[in-house]
Amino acid sequence: METNKVVVRFKDGSLKKGKTADFFPTKKNFHLKLLTGEIIVVDVDNLKAIFFVKDFTGNKDYDETYNEVIPGGGRKINVKFFDGEIIIGYTLGYSPERMGFFMIPADTGSNNSRIFVITSATEKVEFI
Repeated sequence: METNKVVVRFKDGSLKKGKTADFFPTKKNFHLKLLTGEIIVVDVDNLKAIFFVKDFTGNKDYDETYNEVIPGGGRKINVKFFDGEIIIGYTLGYSPERMGFFMIPADTGSNNSRIFVITSATEKVEFI
């Protein structure tokens, strides 16, 4: 099973970094092996989003532009979270009835390769 590098952001604003091999969009929880080696169980209902990252360092000064077209990425979408963060990207599977959905950021220079957005953490989701 493939191991994914992820940064999980909780609705309370906290975050954890690690790797997971058992996240599925229909499951209520998954295991996260933290950078310390500790393994925890993450309850998806407590999350804002799961960021599948290229590396754990990232670049806080990077200014995402969201102007690129992602071939085969689906429809362009604007996601506003309850904490005020806005992410623009593409999705093939948004449905407000689902627990969450995958999106690809509309900036290929982003450290995020894809994001699983938890629907209950969003204030507004709209196609653009």
